[in-house]
Amino acid sequence: MSLTDTPAAVVIEPAGSNIHWSSIIAGTIAAAAIALVLHAFAAAIGISVSSTAPTWRDASLALVLLSGLYLLVTALISYGFGAYVAGRLRPRTGVAFDEDLDYREGIRGLLVWALATLLTAFMALAVAQMAPRLAAPSGGSGPSTSVAGENIIAFDLDRLFRGERRAPQGDMDYTRAEAARILLSGSSHRGMLPEDRSYLVRLVSGVTGLAQPEADRRVTAVSESARDNIKRARQSGVILAFMAAAAALAGAAIAWYAAGLGGRHREGIETIPDAWRWGTYRRS
Repeated sequence: MSLTDTPAAVVIEPAGSNIHWSSIIAGTIAAAAIALVLHAFAAAIGISVSSTAPTWRDASLALVLLSGLYLLVTALISYGFGAYVAGRLRPRTGVAFDEDLDYREGIRGLLVWALATLLTAFMALAVAQMAPRLAAPSGGSGPSTSVAGENIIAFDLDRLFRGERRAPQGDMDYTRAEAARILLSGSSHRGMLPEDRSYLVRLVSGVTGLAQPEADRRVTAVSESARDNIKRARQSGVILAFMAAAAALAGAAIAWYAAGLGGRHREGIETIPDAWRWGTYRRS
């Protein structure tokens, strides 16, 4: 008797057992692994094509949109694969006709989606906690030497205080943070207040030794550049956040469908395509 003639053992699970956590966890691990590989591939491509400019000045909205579409494709592939694995791995129910099969399998697919999403959020939170340490200025710590969003306009601050005169490093850290807060206020609905602008002009003149007219022109140019950089950063953040949410919702839909498809293949309701019979034997 050959391997192809040996009947396959079928494990039957009671129909009332709706949740099979081992298959759900296996599907979650598969989805997370596929997502990790695809994100690593995207990061490698992104590093090779992204601009090396220290600001958002050269950020392309087309590249941001393409990144969002890649998030969508990654969600469809990873969630779909993980949910299908969960549907196929669960033991058969032994019920000839089960009208609730698609619903129960869809719920298991949503559990795979939820667990994989929580795992991704946990990893993103860990990265977010490390980001401030990597982005914060090296000179000192605390609110007096750093301000949220300063890395977006870091190069604009360099241009603002560029000059032959060098202020002490400790004083300069606070001066940069103070100037950053004023420049960031320029992107608000009110814009930069006249008294804040006048103070910034005096601050630049005192640090760089420029005359008031020259300091005023520099503040005007740098303010416009900083406002454009902040606008681009805000637009990029909105697009990526929207695409991430859309990818999550699409992932939930594909997880529901893929888990149901895996369940129908498991129960023999639908024929498994030949291309999907990985490592299985078929009777002749």
